[in-house]
Amino acid sequence: MTASSVLPLFNLAPQLEPHEEELLQRLRETLQSRQFILGDAVIHFEEDFARWLQVDHAVAVNSGTDALTIALVALGIGPGDEVILPALTFVATAESIIHAGARAVFADIDAATFTIDPEAIAEQINERTRAILAVHLYGQGADMQHLHDLATRHNLILIEDVAQACGARTQGKLLGSWGHASAFSFFPTKNLGALGDAGMLVTHDEEVARRARELRNHGQTSRGQHRMVGYNSRMDSFQGAVLRQRLPLLTEWNNQRAAIAEQYARRLAGVPGVTRPATAPGNTHVYQLYTIRVPVDRREHIQATLNQAGIETGIYYPTPICRLAPYQHLQRPLPATEAATREVLSLPMWPGLSESDVDRVCSTLK
Repeated sequence: MTASSVLPLFNLAPQLEPHEEELLQRLRETLQSRQFILGDAVIHFEEDFARWLQVDHAVAVNSGTDALTIALVALGIGPGDEVILPALTFVATAESIIHAGARAVFADIDAATFTIDPEAIAEQINERTRAILAVHLYGQGADMQHLHDLATRHNLILIEDVAQACGARTQGKLLGSWGHASAFSFFPTKNLGALGDAGMLVTHDEEVARRARELRNHGQTSRGQHRMVGYNSRMDSFQGAVLRQRLPLLTEWNNQRAAIAEQYARRLAGVPGVTRPATAPGNTHVYQLYTIRVPVDRREHIQATLNQAGIETGIYYPTPICRLAPYQHLQRPLPATEAATREVLSLPMWPGLSESDVDRVCSTLK
């Protein structure tokens, strides 16, 4: 099998090649500006992103992980506090809580959407609970209206992890604009990707934004003055320039993902053992991943069959976070999460994936 016949899980070429000259121009402008860390390019992107998301403040950082950690610290969450989150997510979500000095408390998911179950959260709330960290998984939002009401009722902070759902909406409102603070990842394979690592923290709270700007730059308030222990988490100027150029393209890219998902859904309808992604009422789905469910006793065989046919797949995620070594002391029964980790399988998905490629995947699955 040749490299050209392999159908990858992710393929950035269709998003890069038509815009290569524009991206090179952004690099030339960065070189000419002599601004390589933060600078005007990052400031302009922060302004554009906040305007697009309809939030008051956007603080550019160097990764989605740092966006979460800095959000927690800027919100005053730390030792003695508990933060409730799902265990079906990338480990960075839990890492951010630990790095902030708080305790991660895992709650089960809704089996249909793979996002955290508000009823499961309610069971974990106690006098130490300080925040809910909602993860929008695979391209779809959690039940934000229910979570917002729950957080308000218990006087809790609501934080959104939007790493996998940039541009998705719940009840007509863009994800990332619901919480007290939200974190975005611009890892290259995300819906809005940089050409390297980058992230964004957004908030409506001016004081949280001020603290976040200080925290990303070693706690610095002005040259030589540091109010707190901070981080080295400044966005590169080039990434800011690239992301500013790409932001206007996001809606079209997400529309392409949705159209490809519809093609998958039509071709996989009625295929025995395959459960297609469900979109909750009131949600839009931007399909950062196209994730199906297959029987646990067939997943390994199905994945191997696709691999033999030159089709890459992924499992997001094979193990609940609370069963990973650093978090095993936080384990609790999470039946819906456990079932999902044994059954999920992600198929190739990217803007520009052709109809014939979708046919190839689905024909192999059948």
